[in-house]
Amino acid sequence: MSALSELCQEILVCPKCQALVENRTKVVPGEGAESADIMFIGEAPGWHEDQQGQPFVGPAGLFLNELITSIGLRREQVYITNVVKCHPPGNRDPLPVEIHTCRHWLDHQIELIRPKMIVTLGRYSMAMFFPGKNISKIHGTAHKQADIIYYAMYHPAAALHQQSLRQTIEADMLRIPSLLAEVETVTEVKQQSKQLNMFEV
Repeated sequence: MSALSELCQEILVCPKCQALVENRTKVVPGEGAESADIMFIGEAPGWHEDQQGQPFVGPAGLFLNELITSIGLRREQVYITNVVKCHPPGNRDPLPVEIHTCRHWLDHQIELIRPKMIVTLGRYSMAMFFPGKNISKIHGTAHKQADIIYYAMYHPAAALHQQSLRQTIEADMLRIPSLLAEVETVTEVKQQSKQLNMFEV
């Protein structure tokens, strides 16, 4: 069993948040490629996810699948997870203490997957990596830290509630391949530079 699979098994029996433990049907650790270049991080599992134990399988998940397809990828090629791994009762927002308690699971997933890009979906995951920012102002923007590109997007569910956001989300998604290509180009240049230095006298 891989380290990521072992971690997911640990997440499945996490007892730390009483309100979530008492109300959840299934824990939703995340799923996808263990060496994915892109990691999508949402907010918390919804009703559909709670029933199936998989992230983004409801209406918002179907839209996310379309978005992933639009950049020439399949769902199995990326990694999808949430800030909080259990469905909050009454479909409420995750509480700050729940986000804080669940943070180490997410950090460990990032360490194991080592993605080139983390795409935050919605304001709760955005707040982790873009503290103090407003999603309406920074969606579609990126910054790089410790060899990872962090890219902010609206949550796919936002398009279901506000149809006018659909085109915005689709346009933001289409920027991802060029951002990844830029990083790979920079990495190649750095590697070539190191090789040249080896031969310098």
